Order: sequence, then structure tokens, then C-alpha cells
Amino acid sequence: MILADSETRVDLLNNEAIATTIIGLLRERPDRPVTVGVHGDWGAGKSSVLEMIEAGLSGKDEILCLKFNGWRFQGFEDAKIALIEGIVTGLVEKRPALTKAAGAVKEVFKSIDWLKVAKKAGGLAMTAYTGMPTPGLIGGIVSTLEGVLAHPGQLATKENLASAIDGVKSILKPAETKNVPEEVEEFRKAFDKLLTEAGVDQLVVLIDDLDRCLPDTAIETLEAIRLFVFTARTAFVVAADEAMIEYAVRKHFPDLPDTTGPRDYARNYLEKLIQIPFRIPALGETETRIYVTLLLAGAEVGEADEGYAELIKAARLKLKRPWESAPLDAATINKALGKKADKVHNALMLSDQIGPILASGAKGNPRQIKRSLNTLLLRQRTADARGFGEEIKLPVLAKLMLAERFLPSLFDQIATVAVSHPQGLCTDLKELEKSVTTDGAAAPDSGAKEKATEAKATKVAEVAPVAESAMLSEWKSSQAILAWARVHPPVGELDLRPYLFVTKDKKDYFGPASVLGHLSKVAEKLFGPKLSVQALESELKQLATPEADKLFEAIRTRIMSGDAFKTQPAGIDGILVLVRAQPSLQGRLLDFLQALPVDRCGPWVLAGWQGVFKDPDAQTRLDRLIEGWSKVTNNAMLKAAAEAVIKTPKGGR
Repeated sequence: MILADSETRVDLLNNEAIATTIIGLLRERPDRPVTVGVHGDWGAGKSSVLEMIEAGLSGKDEILCLKFNGWRFQGFEDAKIALIEGIVTGLVEKRPALTKAAGAVKEVFKSIDWLKVAKKAGGLAMTAYTGMPTPGLIGGIVSTLEGVLAHPGQLATKENLASAIDGVKSILKPAETKNVPEEVEEFRKAFDKLLTEAGVDQLVVLIDDLDRCLPDTAIETLEAIRLFVFTARTAFVVAADEAMIEYAVRKHFPDLPDTTGPRDYARNYLEKLIQIPFRIPALGETETRIYVTLLLAGAEVGEADEGYAELIKAARLKLKRPWESAPLDAATINKALGKKADKVHNALMLSDQIGPILASGAKGNPRQIKRSLNTLLLRQRTADARGFGEEIKLPVLAKLMLAERFLPSLFDQIATVAVSHPQGLCTDLKELEKSVTTDGAAAPDSGAKEKATEAKATKVAEVAPVAESAMLSEWKSSQAILAWARVHPPVGELDLRPYLFVTKDKKDYFGPASVLGHLSKVAEKLFGPKLSVQALESELKQLATPEADKLFEAIRTRIMSGDAFKTQPAGIDGILVLVRAQPSLQGRLLDFLQALPVDRCGPWVLAGWQGVFKDPDAQTRLDRLIEGWSKVTNNAMLKAAAEAVIKTPKGGR
């Protein structure tokens, strides 16, 4: 069961409301030229909205709807002319009556050929005084057109091309000299006449995937649209991520100032072309849960199933007012699917469990949600094929994958600890999940005996509090991690090794050699004696930045999991030498120091930084950190050592 990631006319997101609104807007004044933008991040559903618009306009003889993909023009020397020719050709192909209007067709193609000449003359910039391209440039384009005679292509007949050549040659005649604005106006008049001859009240052009094009292609396409902006009865609907288009504008016009008043040029350029913007909203929690349920249900029973169509109708009723509606429930599914309802109850349970975190983690992006679900289902199948599928519970795998996707540092820490535990446990994770339950008790599925044991442990803790580990303190300081920990089911008491094994498609946690590769031996050396560690500095300087990052994280995780900070832990000398050799790690070292438990840190944390923090900003952060340690109230030794460092002149530290 793999979920297809392609545009669709089956609306699971209630985006049909956007398509209907745009169609209504276009049809209010069909004689008025208009450009509509459908904006949203990659995967937000822009292509599907265009599909719905195309479907909504089909069957209406007075409307001609043409659809183009921006990628289609990638690689063309002039994407602008390619799009213009494509629009005219599509009009001719879809309106056979135009074969009787040879004059109108010829005039439009003649204008297009002149625009090609103008392009050859330098981006529609004519000779300053005459308003004409030079004879040499015209001769070049004539030769190009004559060469096409051998392969006329699809745009026109051999006779039409011959006529076009004659038309281009005629530009040399003073009596027919025209400047760019005049010829553009001639094109618009000829195109309007073509629409009249074709019996088209409104031409709607849908352009998709413009944000996937290289900057030059994107700008050329937008410039082609600009040519039609004042052409009556012509509407464009452009699907693109505004941020990517603004980036294309900045890359194409690198010498423009960054801003003009409160807005920048890139934004102004886009807004000049896109008169009416629509942004597809991100999915909220209720919408995400409904979307996940529909995706999985459709994969189980098939999108053509009549019951599935009824389920979509029920979902749309809820999606009309998502702020006051609940997700799809078992009763709704039973009513819609009847005997097939049993097939999708797992989908309902899964959407209840992961819907809330997917809504925030995937930022409500449908493509990200699909990718997460596909990976989940694929890994379950892999576990089945390997023979340990019964040990994989989808809700547990889903929760761990949420951490892997959206909290990778947390996932790395959990995995590093669990694979080295004899039962595959991460005890800090168990404590984290217990700490976020509303009543402070164990997870809902714990038995009475376990609760009694925990009650005894609580009484002992009241007498002699047990300090939590540095890693647990670090986790508790992150709201994102706490939100993840609240997701059911709890996984801290489970053997996580089967789940970590099935994630090996991204990273293998079973053994240091497989995690660090050729760096594993270097990592071990960095936990050795100080003198031998210092001898590694020249070797560490040769590391690429990604390798240094990976090595730092491995050492940091190992130190933090040791949870012993009264005296200097093994690996500190190694991490200092690594940062000295790789100055880009200064910020990460400061993050590490800041995460240490101040109530259990010895004075060692204040020594040994000479030559490590070279960046002024890093040194400032260190000074602030030391000042903070000088004010702690729960560690007298650390406080005294920090005060002594502050009193020492910086040159003597």
C-alpha cells in the first residue's frame, strides 16, 4: 500500500473551495484580462487545484482552457517565445474552425516571428534611434527560419513559414518599420482577433511548476505572461511558491537594490504580474487527521469504491467547519463503508495517534504527510519480509519516525543509548514520558503492580531525591521534545532495537564502525590520554565539515550519556582538540557547555579554553556563560571557580 504523490482531481483537502472561488472570479468578467496566483509550499496541493480548475471549466464551448507545465520550457533558448507559441498553437489545435481564418492565424505568427527578431536584437531592446533591429541580426533570424523549412514542426505549414520569412524580410522596408511597443500592440490586436474568429469568450491558461524551473526560465515565462496582461478575454492562473519566484527574480536581476521603501523589488515584481493571489492554507490538526484517514482508507478499499466516495462526502462536511468539528470516527466510517469498514479501522487509529504531531511537524504540508506515511508502511513491509514484523507495532514505529524526521538530534540520542542497553531500553526516555503525563503516573497501559512499584519509588525519591541525567534535563528544556513525548503510545519501556534496525535505510546504529565509518577509530582515540589526543590535531584539521560535525555529535552524545560531571569526563580533551582544529564547531561546543547540569558540574568546566574560542561572538557567549555560573546557588564550588575566573584578567585565563 503505497500512496501516490501526484496531482489529483479527487479532493481530500477541501481545496475544491479554492478552485471554485477562482473559477467564479474568472467568470465574473470574462472580457477582463487577469492573472491569478495559486501559492503554497512545495507539496501544498497547488497542482491539484489547477486540475480542479481545469475540470471545472471543461465542457464549456465558450471557454478554452490550456494547461502548461513550467518544466516543459526548461532548456529552451527562449522560454518566453516557446510559451507564446504554445498558447497560440494550442488555440489553433483545439479550435478547428480557425483553419478557415488563415489570415488571423498568419498575423499572429507573423507577430511572434517579429518578437523573435526583437529578442535576437537584445531582449526586445531595439536600436536607440531607429527603433529597428540591425540588418545583420535580421539576416541571422531569416537564416534560422529558412533552416526550419526542412523540418517545419507543428506550429505551421511550410507555406506559412515561407510567408513568415517574407514578413521578417519586410522589416527591412522603411515603410513597415515598427518599434517594440507598436509591435507588441499589434500582437495583442491580432491575438484578440484570433480569439474572436475561434469563438472563444475567454481563454484560461494554467501554468504549473513554475517554481521548479531555473531562474531564467521562470522569468522568461513570467515575461510571456506580461505580454498578455492587457489582452482582453485572457486569464492566467499561475501555481508557484512565491518565495522561489522571488528568489528567481533576485538571481535574474542581481544588480537591483535589496529594497524599495518597505517592500523589496522581487516582491513588487511578482505582485505587479499576479493581480489576485490565493495561498493554500496549511492543514490544521483536525484536517490532518481527516486527511490521513482518507489516504489510508483509499489505499485499502480503492479510490473507485462507492463507499469511499461516501466517506469523502462525510469528511467534506466536517472540513467545512474544522474549528468546531471532530475528526472522522468509527461510526462515520461504518456508515460509509459498511462491510468494508473493518479494513480501515487501523487507519483511523493511526490517524488519531500521529495526526496531531504530523500537523505541527509536517507544518500541515500534504506531501510531507504522504512521504511520512509511505516510509512508515514501507518499513513495516520490510520488517515483515525480514521475519520480525510481529515485533513492529505501527503506532510505536510512527512515534519514533516522528522524532527521526522532525527531531533528529533526539532520535540519535535515543538510538545511541538503546542499542547499547542489554534490553534495548532508553531509561531517560521512560522518565521523560512519565514527566509529561497529566497526573505524573505511569503510562495508561501500565498494570497495578507496576504502579505500586512506582509509588514506592516516589516515596524513596521524596526522602532522597535522585538527580536526573544531563540528557533528560536537556530534553525537558525543549517544548518540541515535550510535545513529542506526550504522543501515545509511550515507548520508553519497550525494546527499541527492532524499530532502530528497520530504520537502517537512513542510518545504522548497531556498532560505532557503522555509524562513523572510517571515523570510528579517530573517535576512540579522542577518548584517550591528553597527550595522545593533542597529537591528533593536524589529522583533525584535514576533516571535511560534515565529518567533523558527525564526529563532534558522537563524542558529545557519549559524554552526555555517561552522566558524570563532578570531575572532567573522558572525551573532553578530545572535543577541545577537535574544536581547536575545526573552528566552525565553536557554537556547538558552547551549546554543549550550556546544556551541562550546573548543580552537578565540577570546576573543570572553567579551564582549558585557551585557543579554543577564537571567534569574538563565541568568546562573548563564553563570558556570559561564566557569569551565569558565578551566580548559581546550588553549586558552591562551581560558583567560586567562576568568580575567580571573572577576576582574572583575560590575558591570564
